[in-house]
Amino acid sequence: MLHLSYLLYLGISIAMTVWVARTLSKNGEVFLVKCFGQDEVLAKSTNHLLVVGFYLINIGFIALRLDGWDAQKAVVSMIPYVGSKIGLSVLVLGAMHFFNMAMISRYGRTVASWASDNRIAQEPRGIPPIPPSMR
Repeated sequence: MLHLSYLLYLGISIAMTVWVARTLSKNGEVFLVKCFGQDEVLAKSTNHLLVVGFYLINIGFIALRLDGWDAQKAVVSMIPYVGSKIGLSVLVLGAMHFFNMAMISRYGRTVASWASDNRIAQEPRGIPPIPPSMR
């Protein structure tokens, strides 16, 4: 029974992490494009980085939650015990999402202006004009 509770916890937690990451990635890109001043390349890149970080932190947290399981509780009251473990994982998912959204809404326009300034500085200026003395 203990192994079944581990499998339930891992299966549900990882499935929820994947579902949330895909949903946020798909729907969040529109938000990021708007926050980054219509810069789609920057928005897609940021979106991908957020998804990777989301997976790393959540899968790591899920794995850490495997430690310290009370075998007796997991066997006697498996559903409430596993549910409480999953519940904490879901709360962490939600907290991460709101933290990310707060940071993007706060710093998004700053990043967009910084990126556009760098892009303008890196663009070739063309052939410089010939000074009159060399004509």
